[in-house]
Amino acid sequence: MKRYGTRTRRRAGRLGGTLTALAAAGGLLLTGCSASGSGSSHAEDSSMDKSSGFPAPAPPRPTGDEDEQGLREDTERAPDLLSTFALDVDTASYGYTRRVLAEGRAPEPSQVRPEEFVNSFRQEYERPDGNGFSVSVDGARTTEDDWSLVRVGLATRLPEESGERPPAALTFVVDVSGSMSEPGRLDLAKRSLGVMTDRLRDDDSVALVTFSDEAETVLPMTRLGGHREEIHGAVDRLEVLGSTNLGAGVENGYATAVEGLREGATNRVVLVSDALANTGDTDADSILEKIDSSRREYGITLFGVGVGSDYGDALMERLADRGDGHTVYVSGEKEAREVFCEQLPRHVDLTARDAKAQVAFDPATVKEFRLVGYENRAVADEDFRDDRVDGGEVGPGHTVTALYAVRTAPGASGHLATATVRWLDPETRTPHERSGQLEGASLHESVRSAAPRFQVTVAAAYFADALRRSGDAERYRPLPGTPGLGRLADQAEELADRTEDPAVGQLADAVRQADRLM
Repeated sequence: MKRYGTRTRRRAGRLGGTLTALAAAGGLLLTGCSASGSGSSHAEDSSMDKSSGFPAPAPPRPTGDEDEQGLREDTERAPDLLSTFALDVDTASYGYTRRVLAEGRAPEPSQVRPEEFVNSFRQEYERPDGNGFSVSVDGARTTEDDWSLVRVGLATRLPEESGERPPAALTFVVDVSGSMSEPGRLDLAKRSLGVMTDRLRDDDSVALVTFSDEAETVLPMTRLGGHREEIHGAVDRLEVLGSTNLGAGVENGYATAVEGLREGATNRVVLVSDALANTGDTDADSILEKIDSSRREYGITLFGVGVGSDYGDALMERLADRGDGHTVYVSGEKEAREVFCEQLPRHVDLTARDAKAQVAFDPATVKEFRLVGYENRAVADEDFRDDRVDGGEVGPGHTVTALYAVRTAPGASGHLATATVRWLDPETRTPHERSGQLEGASLHESVRSAAPRFQVTVAAAYFADALRRSGDAERYRPLPGTPGLGRLADQAEELADRTEDPAVGQLADAVRQADRLM
């Protein structure tokens, strides 16, 4: 039985807040793989061999008091230079924030999850040949003395260009409650599902479950080949009804997925909703407990697609995190087509299960660090190699980025950090690990002199940081070297020109909108 709740949360504050290092001796000095003089390096796969030089879990330590979000007050604490978290490829927080800002509103600080801002942008990390991950580590010094920003980048292989992949068995759970009548909700979902039906392969299967006051299986698991018109008809007949019993929809969706389970296929539940649950079970943990055996025994993952100007972001994010999946948010036709017609078919396969990352900072060179975001994905350091503890499920074509603010010892230029990712093979459940390292000498002298994609990562993190601090300045410490929103917008516009990436241009627009509001 996997454990993700109580034990893994107890160190969330160490990842979310500043971690002070008082250690001297090399008890935590972890050599990992040889560095070869570059900013990052890669190790061969390893499984349970703890003598291989990978970072070892730190012993448990007292955690002190935590508030309801796991963020810690500054208290004197024992040395801790390990950072451990479950991988996350969610992007919904950034998508919804853009929607809110475009409507002239400021997002709530609790709705801003920096890792989802950072992971919303394309990266240029090296890709592995097979399943699992490549590991890249780089960094740049900031304008604040002894503070640098360090980026840990993980990437999976690209989807097969030939389109070869296991067949997909997708159970769509569609919200048809009254709140979905707003333009851009059910109408957008129906159009997107219709186009996606034409894009999926003949050997793929889909089922359709709807929910309002109650849940109903509209279409059992049905092969696309020879049945596309039947599936189109079921989608076209969807109409808005009553209240939002999201719990019943998820429970019925998983039951339908289990009934139509296909061996050798990727079995997934796709929840399309504004997540404004107002009847039945509205608690994420309680909902997931009801489908726990289906989720764990059959490996069915959850993909959440959020819609609507009012959106239950917290509920959807928690469902996806605990349901071994991820979330996106769509606000328009273009985004919906990208998600349903491009991303979902392309990423329907899995390349890694229960993936976790651990970054070990060298006590000889690093005084303290702070992980940007990932508070909801924290894992106890000693659980890094405990494969009963949930990690993240990741498919082909994904990248995962973690950004750290790191204070080094004055004049330090030696080994700074070893980053290790651990995952289970999606079919055999065999564990593997891969590592990369960072040397102080390879840090760029400034963020502005680093690669453009590194600068985009930093700009996204600065943006999220500014939004959170604008709503709760006492709670969140500013990242080192942070510019004002006006200057950040200028920098994002320059990066949009350099990268020729429309997504970076949208970031610049969002920062401008926030600057006008705040």
